[in-house]
Amino acid sequence: MVQGIHHTPPMERVIYGIPLVEALTQEIARLNARAVYLMASGTLSRETQVIDDVRRTLGNRLAGTCTRIASHTPRTDVVAAANEARAVRADLILTVGGGSVTDAAKMVAICLSNDITEPGDLDRLKATIAADGKTHRPPIQAPTIRSVDVPTTLSAGEFTAMAGCTDTARNVKESYAHPLMMPLTVILDPAVTTHTPEWLFLSTGIRAVDHAVEDLCSINPTPFSDGMSLHALRLLSSGLPAVKHDPANLSARLDCQLGAWMSIMGSQNGVTKGASHGIGHVLGGTAHVPHGYTSCVMLPHVLRYNLPATAERQHWVSEALGHPDQPAADVVAALIAELGLPGRLRDVGVQPEMLDRIAEGSMHDRWIHTNPRRIEGPATIRMLLDAAW
Repeated sequence: MVQGIHHTPPMERVIYGIPLVEALTQEIARLNARAVYLMASGTLSRETQVIDDVRRTLGNRLAGTCTRIASHTPRTDVVAAANEARAVRADLILTVGGGSVTDAAKMVAICLSNDITEPGDLDRLKATIAADGKTHRPPIQAPTIRSVDVPTTLSAGEFTAMAGCTDTARNVKESYAHPLMMPLTVILDPAVTTHTPEWLFLSTGIRAVDHAVEDLCSINPTPFSDGMSLHALRLLSSGLPAVKHDPANLSARLDCQLGAWMSIMGSQNGVTKGASHGIGHVLGGTAHVPHGYTSCVMLPHVLRYNLPATAERQHWVSEALGHPDQPAADVVAALIAELGLPGRLRDVGVQPEMLDRIAEGSMHDRWIHTNPRRIEGPATIRMLLDAAW
């Protein structure tokens, strides 16, 4: 008999399919925000009217704007933004952008509540993960300023209470977590995503596929996350090719957004991921591979490795992706190829001399130690990297 406890996360609303200006007008009024600190994609700010529309919508409630968050959320950018938000006495953070901006808002929130004013101060809040998987998370003062997030990609980090932040001095991406880092509200407007570069939108869609697949094949799945993950895969496997075929298809874009949302439901209830996520974190922080690309190059190989431990559930993956008669690894690889995305480490700039360092670093990621088929050490990671290279 299945037993468990389902936790409802501290998020109040997900608004979907409603145009951004309309949704934002209502939400800012509902929250009675008076000093909104806006964190936005630099590209959106420079090349589109989206951020100007947001500024006009906020009017005199806009207290400050940051458009300087680099990929993988560097500490230096995060702390600079936090110091600005502190100076303007922000009472709400609004993000419009991809995963790096989303994580930056979470980091700004904990910087504000924990008196972080220099990049080095974050050392006392970061998680420490030993090579055997033992994790220590120091106490963090609860954020008192929350966020409203408008994602433009499909990584789905806006639905979690964790953030990755890169120490650029050591080239390491580190993990931070607190339940109240999660946004109060997420607004899913497919029209905003039309400005996202095709490669970024589609590859983060594969990141969402990775979330759903590794939750389904997890060592501790839940009935709720199973249902959400299966439907996420159905939406993503139809929506992503439809967007590739017709970038103006807003219905397909919304299907992708809804699929990304559903793909992350396991993370909200402690369903653990596997080696595709674990290696992917290190590929991002150490080798500077974009989030979505890490899943493109690793997920099929991790599925093949894990097949002896997850055969039944991998069949579920194949069914949800529309090809029940084919191995899940092949189905995922075919989807990646259909979208014109890279499938090899060499295609995303990873050099052979980096592989040993990536293998060693991966052993310090928590998801390596919850992979459904045991990973004994760096040699196993190196085998996966060699297969993917």
